[in-house]
Amino acid sequence: MATTRTARTAWEGNLVHGKGTVTMASSGIGQFPVSWPARSEEPNGLTSPEELIAGAHSACFSMALAHGLTQAGTPPQTLDTQADVTFQPGTGITGIHLTVTGNVPGLDADAFEKAAADAKANCPVSQALAGTTITLTAKLA
Repeated sequence: MATTRTARTAWEGNLVHGKGTVTMASSGIGQFPVSWPARSEEPNGLTSPEELIAGAHSACFSMALAHGLTQAGTPPQTLDTQADVTFQPGTGITGIHLTVTGNVPGLDADAFEKAAADAKANCPVSQALAGTTITLTAKLA
């Protein structure tokens, strides 16, 4: 069964001096303020589209990797994934780097790196972001 998730943004003002609020409508987990300075300079307690993408990508990748490892008979005890999304004003998103550290009993470093590369290639968020260079660092704890 297909699922649809919804987020909304209410924006006030122009790009440079305006501000907005992203509401996670499907889950109701909260509202997150956004602004151009928070996107193109320092966050100062606000979020950005890139941070939201990073959250989605790190979660999706972790799920895909956990599934692949479990299917291979080596379920992970823990996976710690970070997604760094780089935004260049005037250019856009220029790259995403995933870093994952896993505790996976019975798996060597080469097999973990291969499983992580497969998860990177096949997680739905990676596929949705295929127009962006996505790099990966994977290591066992």
